[in-house]
Amino acid sequence: MSRLLDDLGVSLPILAAPMAGGSSTPALVTAAARAGGMGFLAAGYKTAHALAEQIDTVRTEGVPFGVNLFVPAPVPVAPEAYRRYAQVLQPEADRYGLRLNAGEPVEDDDDWANKVDVLIASPVPLVSFTFGVPDPAVIKALRRAGTTVLQSVTSADEARQASEAGVDALVVQASAAGGHSATLTPERPLAPVPLPDLVADVRRSTTLPILAGGGIATPADVTATLRAGADAAVVGTLLLRTDESGAAAAHKAALTDPAFTETVLTRAFTGRPARGLRNHFTERYEAAAPAGYPAVHHLTAPLRRAAGAAGDTRLLHLWAGTGYREAKAETATRTLQRLAGRL
Repeated sequence: MSRLLDDLGVSLPILAAPMAGGSSTPALVTAAARAGGMGFLAAGYKTAHALAEQIDTVRTEGVPFGVNLFVPAPVPVAPEAYRRYAQVLQPEADRYGLRLNAGEPVEDDDDWANKVDVLIASPVPLVSFTFGVPDPAVIKALRRAGTTVLQSVTSADEARQASEAGVDALVVQASAAGGHSATLTPERPLAPVPLPDLVADVRRSTTLPILAGGGIATPADVTATLRAGADAAVVGTLLLRTDESGAAAAHKAALTDPAFTETVLTRAFTGRPARGLRNHFTERYEAAAPAGYPAVHHLTAPLRRAAGAAGDTRLLHLWAGTGYREAKAETATRTLQRLAGRL
């Protein structure tokens, strides 16, 4: 492993990915660290106050950890396309007595400035960024506060951009990863490059430490990722069914349900490419969905919340990477130990 992780006392080169939306609980982050690895809190979709509370919870455990932030990188949506999509989805919303917003698209920055202020005022060991490269002034401020700054990238070109912005390390994400892609160009198709090949490509272009994930499901996947040049492997989907995960019960159950046979990349739920289990929503609405983040996310959010409360997996965003069948109902420690079987 690199000095980056050695200095934090991380002995197991397998880390828990940040999973926004509730899966990455303080308990999961703490469990990953207790197993010898490390985890990241997911700041996405939280208020700055809620993030600060989770940071305080993990900090009291005395373990190394990181925080991941969504960088404001809006994908503009044409108002006409947005309204058409709202009308297409309305019959699904009618089932739950909902009226989707067919007016002006809602755009926001996910409480960005306040979250950055929290992290500067109360520094954490690591901060990673996703969806965009932050202003160099933000990176410098975090580094001055004693935080190591990481950038999520999906190609060697993005890695070069991150390096030029002054980050300390990279999180390399392959398209096989579950949930949102970290791509800086969401309007372009994602290249289906296997993670070891992607890591090797990025490694040729930089000397920065590399954490890498996307489709990791077995001990062999971990060793292949490390041999390709990563300092640590990052896993998310395999932790969704663990005892410490905050994933919804319907989501956990879908990962083992034989009715779900594959994952797909879709922008139907949020207007930004993300990988999840193929279901009724992805099948029916992918072709109609406009690019547009966070506007489409806000449009579909009430419907997804209602579906989640009802356990309706037809309409729920069931984020999952390609290795989802290897997710087990067990402790997070056991999952990480299992993945470390060939180290």
